Amino acid sequence: IISDEVNPDLEMASIHLDEFAKNGKAILFENVKGSNYKVVSNLFGSVARSKFMFRDSLQIVKDLIEIKTNPIAAFKHPFRTFLTGLNGIYALPKKVRFKGFSEIKIEDLPQIKCWKEDGGAFITLPQVYTEDIDNPGIMNSNLGMYRIQLSGNDYELNKEIGMHYQLHRGIGIHQKKANQKGDPLKVSIFVGGPPAHSFSAVMPLPEGMSELSFAGVLGKRRFRYAKKDGYTISSDADFVICGELHPNDLKPEGPFGDHLGYYSLKHDFPVLRVHKVYAKKDGIWPFTVVGRPPQEDSQFGALIHEITGKAIEKEIPGLKAVNAVDAAGVHPLLLAIGSERYTPYNPTKQPQEILTIANHILGTGQMSLAKYLFICDDEDHPNVNDERAYFTHFLERVDWERDLHFQTKTTIDTLDYSGEGLNEGSKVVLAAAGEVKRKLAEILPTIALPSGFSNPKLVSSGNLVVEGKGEIKELISCLEKQNMEGIGLITLVDDAHFVSEDFSNWLWVTFTRSSPAYDIYGLNAENKNKHFSCS
Repeated sequence: IISDEVNPDLEMASIHLDEFAKNGKAILFENVKGSNYKVVSNLFGSVARSKFMFRDSLQIVKDLIEIKTNPIAAFKHPFRTFLTGLNGIYALPKKVRFKGFSEIKIEDLPQIKCWKEDGGAFITLPQVYTEDIDNPGIMNSNLGMYRIQLSGNDYELNKEIGMHYQLHRGIGIHQKKANQKGDPLKVSIFVGGPPAHSFSAVMPLPEGMSELSFAGVLGKRRFRYAKKDGYTISSDADFVICGELHPNDLKPEGPFGDHLGYYSLKHDFPVLRVHKVYAKKDGIWPFTVVGRPPQEDSQFGALIHEITGKAIEKEIPGLKAVNAVDAAGVHPLLLAIGSERYTPYNPTKQPQEILTIANHILGTGQMSLAKYLFICDDEDHPNVNDERAYFTHFLERVDWERDLHFQTKTTIDTLDYSGEGLNEGSKVVLAAAGEVKRKLAEILPTIALPSGFSNPKLVSSGNLVVEGKGEIKELISCLEKQNMEGIGLITLVDDAHFVSEDFSNWLWVTFTRSSPAYDIYGLNAENKNKHFSCS
């Protein structure tokens, strides 16, 4: 608990970052400069804390996800299924009277700015509620966590706020339908309330499962809502902002220090025209700080994995495991293991079924935003969650003449600036199967480098980084004349010492800062029937 006055402009974020870095406590700021409301952060700062908050419902939710993704499980565990069914009442939202709120203005809210180049104050833990204009109703709604800019740029204070949402988000479907009809889309933004509501807004649920139902079961309390001026109000929220998105009404939003560890830049995004802002008398405003992983939002990902278990693997036949690598910002890098189930007689043991699995992965939900998908077969039992060991396993087996498969002119994460433009970039599937093909170097070999390049270092077995800003074609030509046996991969970086200091540094720099089609080169490279090949 911090009782002294704290400035929401950078100071609160700095305190939060220090507390999270030492695996510390949740923080209650009792005296926030410029606002009458208390603020809380780091609520989800550890998986252990989240599991404690949801200790009475976690197993029930796991069973619910299991039944949804694998109905046969209901017959295998009838007693557990019965207990889960008894908790089904919590999945039904409950309509109540509108009461307990006072009307305030946007400027009365805590104006929290986390990084010095941010375009203004942002809400970092919003629950954004919309309904399908063609099929309205509480059970056809979407509850998502999208970035909300409260102030700055060209927004008219108290009347306009910015709404930033990315690809593959449910609100986009709702807004497109409204735009096609030329109608505004009503939006309610809930802040605070039960932690189950915040978590439900980020939970990737199976198709057809409502976030509000999930919130009710996770919190063991039915989602309570009221109606006011045609807007849906979460009665348990501490704050609610109501407004409309009008067709083609855009203004510059950002910059914002985001979860890839960089600023996402200023771009045109929808403007929410504010209708009313409501607050409870003793409302507490939650916030988090995003930045280079790991941060508090990384713990969301860990808890999601805890709850969903093998749900994704059950959805994709032959997929044994997948890791959306947090150190690389989640979306840029996926590591996967698949099964070559259909060709046990295959003498060459080349990737076949795992390429089919890779295409399925890149066609599934937010995994479709990945730029780099590494996949290997399940022989010799690689560990997808030990990133260093996985890359060693992969580099021992990859055949660079065969195993690179590019997709160009495609979509990538909105927050990723390595591509050609907003949402535009490339992908690559790197698939390896079969026997060990090379013994990886454990000690840095003697390597001659041309002018402009220096400081070669091994990050892991056979995984070399080189520092420099010289002409890359000269580097390639030079290395092609040398014995590179034992080296499986080379990364050209600005600071080899930093990148090699920690494996997570290499993951972050390499996969967030590059676009596969632009930035992958090869020694002895050729294009064979439009397939990129190298040694």
